[in-house]
Amino acid sequence: MKRILSIILTFCMICSLCVVLSGCGYTYAELDLRGEYTKEYAGTTLNVYNWGEYISDGSDDSIDTVKEFEHLTGIRVNYTTFDSNETMYSQIKNGGVSYDVIIPSDYMIERLINEDMLLKLDTSKLTNLDLIDNKYKGLYFDEKDEFTVAYCVGMVGLIYNTKKVKQTPDSWNILWDKKYKDDILMFNNPRDAFAIAQFMLGQDLNSTNKSDWDKAAVLLKKQKKYLQSYVMDEVYGKMETGEAALAPYYAGDFLTMYENNEDLAFVYPKEGTNIFVDSACIPKNAQNYEAALMFINFLLEPDIALANAEYIGYASPNTSVVNNPDYYYYGNEILYPNEANTPKTQYFHDIDNEIRNYYENLWIDVKLY
Repeated sequence: MKRILSIILTFCMICSLCVVLSGCGYTYAELDLRGEYTKEYAGTTLNVYNWGEYISDGSDDSIDTVKEFEHLTGIRVNYTTFDSNETMYSQIKNGGVSYDVIIPSDYMIERLINEDMLLKLDTSKLTNLDLIDNKYKGLYFDEKDEFTVAYCVGMVGLIYNTKKVKQTPDSWNILWDKKYKDDILMFNNPRDAFAIAQFMLGQDLNSTNKSDWDKAAVLLKKQKKYLQSYVMDEVYGKMETGEAALAPYYAGDFLTMYENNEDLAFVYPKEGTNIFVDSACIPKNAQNYEAALMFINFLLEPDIALANAEYIGYASPNTSVVNNPDYYYYGNEILYPNEANTPKTQYFHDIDNEIRNYYENLWIDVKLY
């Protein structure tokens, strides 16, 4: 009897080990694919560098994008993440590590192209490009669509707690309202923080006039006495728990916060806001160009694009997602406002080093004020 029990236990342990080694029991999806994906590059490694929490990972019964691609092609994906465009740029610039696919934002893409750091895409291999909405083609940072494929779209807006803010705000100026002293949060990065002050002052977000940045800095210093704190990801905890009343942040992230606190609401202020597009690119030092093209085309697949869009919570530039009535955010007015409710927007552009250094020093001054 003991021997039989021992055999049974050993068998169970082996089965458990097999489950672990096979990816913790992940069941591959039955994908309806438009493109062709071969095993030609099986055994090679593809280095992908993306924002954190920016691809569907199989949680909550969703598709695991990376695992599906590996299963389909036999290519091993080395997937790593960054927390800012500037961190990503430093890694690419230093050249210590080569990446095959990166997904930076618009202004950083402009910089990478200007510095000859990206490879042109062989669009004949990107058979799903027709799914990208035309309004996300020919953008200022890649007017001929030679280097990039749009991945995610977002805008910044104002999040507020309806239990603490009784009226519906329509202006960024509420972030300077003394009535909410110690209940206001602000971006803890210079470009986004300055942008809000610049919108209030009616400035160009990409001004090369130092006096414009000086005026924006003065306004940010005036705000500081009303602030609870400067935040980035800390905004989730503070807004979801009701610890703060007001915060500027990205629309897609508001939707995540709202799921945890239905007292929260969101508006696009009348002065305007920043819009951004993050896009897939191939750096010049890429070691697996053909596999990179295959991966980018895979990201455009309707099933994959849908899973990624639902996981990330930002707007999708992919028409197969936006027009799919089964899409969780189908018709969502925050991600996809109609023409009448679309705010005035400006993109960030790459700014020359002198101005960049100037506003970064001003930001230090604001924080120390």
